[in-house]
Amino acid sequence: MDLAHFIDHTLLKPDCTLSEIKQLCEEALQHQFAAVCVPPYYVKDANNVLEKSEVKVSTVIGFPMGYASTPSKVEEIKRAIDEGADEMDAVINICAVKNQNWNFIRNEMESLATACHMRGKILKIILETGLMSEAEIIKLCEIATDAQTDYVKTSTGYLGQGATVEVVRLMRKVLPAAIKIKASGGIRDRQFAEQLVAAGANRLGSSSGIAILAG
Repeated sequence: MDLAHFIDHTLLKPDCTLSEIKQLCEEALQHQFAAVCVPPYYVKDANNVLEKSEVKVSTVIGFPMGYASTPSKVEEIKRAIDEGADEMDAVINICAVKNQNWNFIRNEMESLATACHMRGKILKIILETGLMSEAEIIKLCEIATDAQTDYVKTSTGYLGQGATVEVVRLMRKVLPAAIKIKASGGIRDRQFAEQLVAAGANRLGSSSGIAILAG
């Protein structure tokens, strides 16, 4: 399996440096990964390296806690797009989920999708499935379907359990084919990566992309 085009080559450490981000981009060019995923602070720098390539620039919104206000997340998206981001990985408001405030979640997803789609960009909604019950995951996938998000993503990799084969299978069962799945969190070897793709993942977020390709 050619895994390179599934991988978002990721570096989101809070203390990462510009030289590390440039190295990440060069590695993505060398291996032709689908995208790099970098902190908002480095979007412009990543775009400078990758703008003439097929590798997309992805960044994170409301990351990693998700409890920033919806207007704040929308403004983050606008700024990221202005600086060259192609794809936005946005964390939902987990507090709202735990209070079953589905109207809030619906409004948030629709607002974030509109902010991306008005500019022709991609939205990946992060559920943080390690903190969710199965019923909550199903409900969130249903809302994401109505909001016409482009991807539903399992995890930030910072809170709770990361991606699992079982969760990806559940998401694939609930989501329509038009909405893709990004698995993220704890993906460090080729075997697990292939299992996630077989379960239905269309993208894999990982800081271990090169190791995954090497097997």
